[in-house]
Amino acid sequence: MLGKKLREVLGSEKVKDSQSWRLSYAYDGTPTGYRGVPDVVVFPETTEDVAKILAFASEEGIPVYPRGAGSGLTGGAAPLEGGIVVSTEKMNSIVEIDEDNLGVLVEPGVVTYDLQVEVEKRGLFYPPDPSSYKYSTIGGNIAENAGGPRCVKYGVTKDYVMQLEVVFADGTVAKVGSKAVKSVAGYNLKDLIVGSEGTLAFITKAYLKLIPKPEAVRTALAVFPKVEQAAQAVADMFKAKVIPTACEFLDKNSIVAVERYAKIGLPTYAEGLLIIEVDGYEAVVDELISRAVEVCKAAGAEEIKTAATKQEREALWMARRAVSPAIVQLKPKKINEDVVVPRSRIPELIKNVYRIADKYNLMVVNFGHAGDGNIHVNFMYEPHEADRVEQAVREVFELTVALEGSISGEHGIGWMKKEFLPLEVGPALEKMKAVKRALDPKNILNPGKVFDL
Repeated sequence: MLGKKLREVLGSEKVKDSQSWRLSYAYDGTPTGYRGVPDVVVFPETTEDVAKILAFASEEGIPVYPRGAGSGLTGGAAPLEGGIVVSTEKMNSIVEIDEDNLGVLVEPGVVTYDLQVEVEKRGLFYPPDPSSYKYSTIGGNIAENAGGPRCVKYGVTKDYVMQLEVVFADGTVAKVGSKAVKSVAGYNLKDLIVGSEGTLAFITKAYLKLIPKPEAVRTALAVFPKVEQAAQAVADMFKAKVIPTACEFLDKNSIVAVERYAKIGLPTYAEGLLIIEVDGYEAVVDELISRAVEVCKAAGAEEIKTAATKQEREALWMARRAVSPAIVQLKPKKINEDVVVPRSRIPELIKNVYRIADKYNLMVVNFGHAGDGNIHVNFMYEPHEADRVEQAVREVFELTVALEGSISGEHGIGWMKKEFLPLEVGPALEKMKAVKRALDPKNILNPGKVFDL
């Protein structure tokens, strides 16, 4: 019945409601699988299509679940109970590359990597690079305020969103933000929508800031006999006023897993490893990487490799990119948390994560964007260990908040972390709920995500 009504609204070719289609869009990248199955999946091609869908859903009181590539890790795109999954995969055009103003206008279904390739052909650069960048979409990146290795120097997605075209829950189309560099006209709804996980509005276009592509890049890999030395090197690097483009961390379990998986010659004796990258003008990058290397040596690095060619640089990055596929072979189950703390607290965070893992007799793998304090804490476990994992995760979140950090640096809250959100935001949670009620009074946009009403 719902499918029939939506066909009348959109046309039959944009509406799918067979069981195979519904099951295919019932889950995202969350390791726990799906929670609910949508009643129908729709594929709008224009802003007008999205407005029609939301106006219809608002009138009927039907949940709407916005979806990009479905690569999220906290259930943000997964339906919880029936409703309409609205996929952006057909809204995938790079509308305009505005070289005069260093900007680009895109639809939400554009894949992040595809955008980067196109703008780099013109000597421009879109820095946000989540690990899923080769398949995640700009709309999903904006909804989650995605980061990535380069955000230590260049910032996260919100720092590149200048203007959004959105559809609100009642079907109203509006532009928030401005293509101008500065605008203080009214409340900043644009930044409210960025990172709201599809709960406040549906993004149909985005005007993004670009910057000139850096002339040169240098990359080094530093090997540490103790994990504490690697963690301290990160904090020391910023004390020394060295701001890398990326500074990625792998612990011993990561190193061993990657070497077993990819056999790329990593030193499995090491307790910690850093991949450091700098970029900028050709005249300064050698000095920058030299300073970073000196910091690592002072912190106790036993071995440092500096890439001399693009091929060698890619080989160094292979270690980081191979972590996720490598560690899934360690145990049948995995839960990946993306906690973030001030950089100076990284040594304390890592030390206590190991303490928590030992307390519950669990395997933990730590890796991630150490340069911005964002460590991916992965508990690898057998099914019978699930209760202990839940207790350990709660303690990791409590530790993170005690260290003045955040329970999520990139992945978002979705439905998986919403019970823990009060730990961090406290009384502000009720104000967030008030905003949600004001913009989506019928609670149709991605209900059950971030928090419950």
